[in-house]
Amino acid sequence: MSNFSLDLSQSELKIVLEALIEKEGKMSAICESSNDEDEMADIGNDLIELRLLLNPMKERAINKYGNSIVNFSSAPL
Repeated sequence: MSNFSLDLSQSELKIVLEALIEKEGKMSAICESSNDEDEMADIGNDLIELRLLLNPMKERAINKYGNSIVNFSSAPL
């Protein structure tokens, strides 16, 4: 397998993380609520792959930028 490298600024990384975390939540909700075994299997497999990408990325981002990198609240500080 070949690798793809990408350099992101902190604000760009935050956008990517927010999108991936939102996608993870939607996929997880489908898996929890669906009665269609084929759908659950397809979405579940994709969810595993998404988490294999997301979890290490999130961990590295938090280590570098702190927990605020995964705070997506739009409420004023």
